[in-house]
Amino acid sequence: MPPAVIVDHDADWPLRARHLLAGVRWALAPLPGADGFAYEHIGSTAVPGLGAKPIVDLQVRLPDLPSLARLTELLASTPFVPAHGSRPDSPGVYRDSRRPGDEADDSAYEKRLFHSPEEGAILHVRRADSPFARFVVDFRDWLRSHPEQARRYEEIKRGLAAEHAGGPDYDDYTRAKTAFFDEIGPQLRSWAAGS
Repeated sequence: MPPAVIVDHDADWPLRARHLLAGVRWALAPLPGADGFAYEHIGSTAVPGLGAKPIVDLQVRLPDLPSLARLTELLASTPFVPAHGSRPDSPGVYRDSRRPGDEADDSAYEKRLFHSPEEGAILHVRRADSPFARFVVDFRDWLRSHPEQARRYEEIKRGLAAEHAGGPDYDDYTRAKTAFFDEIGPQLRSWAAGS
């Protein structure tokens, strides 16, 4: 996988996200309850003005996770294919990490991960009751509401990207950002509870 490279915000990212999510929505329409699924643009590319890796992160939240085979079959009409990590315990591939204070059952952290190298996009399929699915939406919205923290987060990401450029393990960059998440966690939880 290529090193993490942070680029300036691109106003086309939200447009790409809407286009890709429309295709995913159409592809998942045969699933029971599909009208109630949440289709979301998440991650740094969803925060106006925030520099990011030029990869659009998308999320679908649904009550139950279909098998990887079933989702792969349904998403065949889209550019998304199953994603695999650089090693068996790559963070965020088959399950999300428990955040401090989360109390959900382990099964709530299971996920299905797809990507489209051609489109520069990642699709996270998570259960609706996943605490991590809620966290990424809350974090996105918190950054949108706190531009000074968004700027700080961008500075941290640029520093970590430079630090881990050319490193043997691509996931070191991802894991290194956890320190920021842990630091702002209490403030984020408080803000999310009141909004």
